[in-house]
Amino acid sequence: MRCGLALAWCALQVATGGCLAFQQQRVEHLAGEPGIYQFVDVDGVRLHIRDSGGDRREAVLLIHGYASSLTTWNANFAAWSVGQRVIGVDLKGFGESDKPAGDYSPDAHAALLFKLLDQLGVERVHVVGHSWGCSIALAMALEQPARVGRVVLMSAWVYEDQLPLFMRLSRVPGVGEALYALYYREQTEVRLEGAFYDDRYISEGLIDAVKAAYDRPGAVAAAHATARDQIFSSVEAHYPELANETLLIWGREDRTSGVEVGERLDGELRHARLVVLPRVGHFPMIECATKVNRLVADFLDERPAVEASPAPAIVTPTAQPTEQPASSRSAEGQP
Repeated sequence: MRCGLALAWCALQVATGGCLAFQQQRVEHLAGEPGIYQFVDVDGVRLHIRDSGGDRREAVLLIHGYASSLTTWNANFAAWSVGQRVIGVDLKGFGESDKPAGDYSPDAHAALLFKLLDQLGVERVHVVGHSWGCSIALAMALEQPARVGRVVLMSAWVYEDQLPLFMRLSRVPGVGEALYALYYREQTEVRLEGAFYDDRYISEGLIDAVKAAYDRPGAVAAAHATARDQIFSSVEAHYPELANETLLIWGREDRTSGVEVGERLDGELRHARLVVLPRVGHFPMIECATKVNRLVADFLDERPAVEASPAPAIVTPTAQPTEQPASSRSAEGQP
């Protein structure tokens, strides 16, 4: 048995060369509509962003999930931009942003985002995170609580016991690189099917876009580094310290990060409230965009609570119709 495992490991090493290649040189992309989409160099990393514009020193920052991009927020950006500045970003390693070697931990991403905000002239920020992006939103709020206002966490991926074996093995030198080289691009359709309750959202165009994202220079190496560095065991004990007003949004049919994770966060965070949306999967901002747009807009407009006491959980009592698929909406991966 041990011999067989050793041979299998050696075969993996031979097949992949034992390593993955990060982006070696700048890849030229069109940023999109001038003044809205742009590239910003932060600490030598070129980040692709979408900025609703203006010189407001308070903004809402949208943080996408694993293997995804700022296109995750296509159905939400305009709605949340009414009366406030909204900034979406392709995180380092994803979308059209650079994919260099380095630290891909939530803390490192948070530090880079604060520097991005500095360059954009943003002094105070509300953060909206999805899935693994919620770990970065939490890192920002815990690191600089006075600078971060309200926090929205959707379908959060923030606990060590959420990590599947594949991601745990990504931490083993050699084995992680081999697994990602061989399997990360595989079964795209199956992964997308697990992310949505309504399979009408899984179009050929979406599948092609996801596969194209996986093929970008450095994308697989960055995905592996992100999985390797998402060690939550040392930080999850600090979640109860979060002082920010927090809105938790979950799809009841989320098969990636189940409702029990939302309930756990709701119990640990001092100022959290949970909204559970029926007939919705891992991407509530896409499958139930109208409802989510209203929930988030109302939450960001609320006056600060007078008393620091936990709010009761809010669970929608009746089923709501899901959104109709729209070609402008895109989700590139999960978690």
